[in-house]
Amino acid sequence: MNAPLRRVGVVVMVLFGLLFANLNWIQAYKADDYRNSDYNGRVQVAEYKRKRGNIEAGGTAFAVSKETGGRLQFVRTYPGKDKYAHVLGYKPVNIGDTGIERSENDFLAGTSDQLIANRVKDMFTGEESGGGNVLLTISKRAQDVAYAQLRGNEVGAKRGAAIAIDPRSGAVQALVSMPSFDPNPLASHDTAAASAAYNELKDDPQRPLANRALAETLPPGSTFKVVVAAAALENGITKETMIPAGRLYTPPTSGSSIKNAAPSICPESQVTLKKAVQDSCNTGFAKLGVRLGADKLKEKARQFGFEQEDLTVGQLGKGGHQVAPSRTGDIQDTDVPALAQSSIGQRDVRMTPLEGALIAAAVANDGKQMRPYLVKQLLAPDRTTSFYTAQPRELRQPVSAPVAADLREMMQSVVTDGSGRKAAIDGYTVGGKTGTAQSGPNDPDHGWFIGFALDRNGTPISAVCVMLENAGKGGSAEAARISAQIMKAAIADGGGR
Repeated sequence: MNAPLRRVGVVVMVLFGLLFANLNWIQAYKADDYRNSDYNGRVQVAEYKRKRGNIEAGGTAFAVSKETGGRLQFVRTYPGKDKYAHVLGYKPVNIGDTGIERSENDFLAGTSDQLIANRVKDMFTGEESGGGNVLLTISKRAQDVAYAQLRGNEVGAKRGAAIAIDPRSGAVQALVSMPSFDPNPLASHDTAAASAAYNELKDDPQRPLANRALAETLPPGSTFKVVVAAAALENGITKETMIPAGRLYTPPTSGSSIKNAAPSICPESQVTLKKAVQDSCNTGFAKLGVRLGADKLKEKARQFGFEQEDLTVGQLGKGGHQVAPSRTGDIQDTDVPALAQSSIGQRDVRMTPLEGALIAAAVANDGKQMRPYLVKQLLAPDRTTSFYTAQPRELRQPVSAPVAADLREMMQSVVTDGSGRKAAIDGYTVGGKTGTAQSGPNDPDHGWFIGFALDRNGTPISAVCVMLENAGKGGSAEAARISAQIMKAAIADGGGR
């Protein structure tokens, strides 16, 4: 064989070798991906042949499948439209699914190993028994109120979030992100229309697809003072200890001063820690944070849940919505101005609304922070068998019971005598902390409130966080008012249980 033919033969053998290797790689590693791809038409026909199970809360279905009579026999519909979009996620035909629809897809679709007995029965009967049903922890009343109050907020905020949880269990009672969206067009079998609807939402500068309750981190302002107060109580300071305050505080090496929201707030040279929390004394907490040091503040924030990167909200410890980690930033003792600003929830401190609710819940629950969850139960298609029932579990204990009791007393004074008066609920003990956070030199401030409600026996019923983005003046007071309405609804609905 001459040299040119030999070279051609070698090239052909190499190409056949590469083709063989690629086929084996596809069979070994990519087969499941291609088989389960949203763009696999045969899979779509098979998937939509079986009726998908419901997603329900409080006896009402908020994600259901209806017959179409078409090639794809069932279409996913969302009766609650915008109101439940960020709780449920969505299940489109050719766009990636999200949220609970995604994390519980196998069970809802009826392909889960847990439902194998149903599939075996179907083989003999020739019927399609459908997918399983997912029951959520959501309180319908609290969700409806949270949605309505955010949309109708009295300061004109266009973006924000609200989340409420049961401090004793971690069950999510309400979860709303504003603005929201209607997931029904995304589930349309007209894939061109569904893609157009998705692209319109994706390109919207208000980002309606973003789940601000779980995935948005913003400076928390004075709500972070609860964390700083907890660190102080664990380092030799009591709620009656006098701490330095005053009208202005200029940290060493800084050209700018920290001042209070109003001249009437802690103008004295010293105030008690309780008074500093009640009146939200910026100068007092800036000095206190510098006194405690960066390591103690960062560690206490970490104990409350900051920096956690693997938290999800769905089943307990398994799948669901991914939660963005809250951060304290790279604060150091050597950078006193940054440390002072961080101590009042500014600088690089960033927090999700969920983290704010978890802080309030831990304080209400004697220092125990329960793992948040949305999925309460998984029921068989015929609803006779339960395959999963949530068993609440402790996530961490950021503070001891005595420290939690002191924090509760201080946060209660915020509602009875401080900036959180609008969070009060008749017949219940309410504690909380307002927060006003600067967002930029030319942007209105964010308004925050974190809080909890206890019944007459001191039993925690609900913990909440409301964030109004760029709400401006009065934003934190409005967040407190909305929080009270959400907790009242959760109380009236038995906490969604």
